[in-house]
Amino acid sequence: MSARETNPGTDNQKDKQKLPGVFKAFVEKYPALAEAHEEVAQTVDAIGPLDRRVCQLIKIGIAMGAGLESATRSHVRRACEAGATQEEIEQAILLGMNTVGFPRTVAAWSWAQMQFERDRQERSPATA
Repeated sequence: MSARETNPGTDNQKDKQKLPGVFKAFVEKYPALAEAHEEVAQTVDAIGPLDRRVCQLIKIGIAMGAGLESATRSHVRRACEAGATQEEIEQAILLGMNTVGFPRTVAAWSWAQMQFERDRQERSPATA
């Protein structure tokens, strides 16, 4: 997972609550590394013409190709926040099938489904 968990226009506190515990512990122990990583991420995002939605769709493919569940789910969430639809995210995942293989594609699709469900639960009013 990238250290870049915040973007302009997002709720930083909400993003920090979603970080895995090991990531939080690493950042706490090595704040200078986290800050440097964040700076690089911001610089890379600002270099080209791609908008945030497209960047997140690409990062889904990269995370999927690397077999990283947490990063895939994180980028699915962030792609949704940037305006990507479920269909666009699923297509980004399916595009990797001939490159990374059927099993990894199915795994990434299942991770995305888990994230979609989690997002739906967070948006729905709590029931007692």
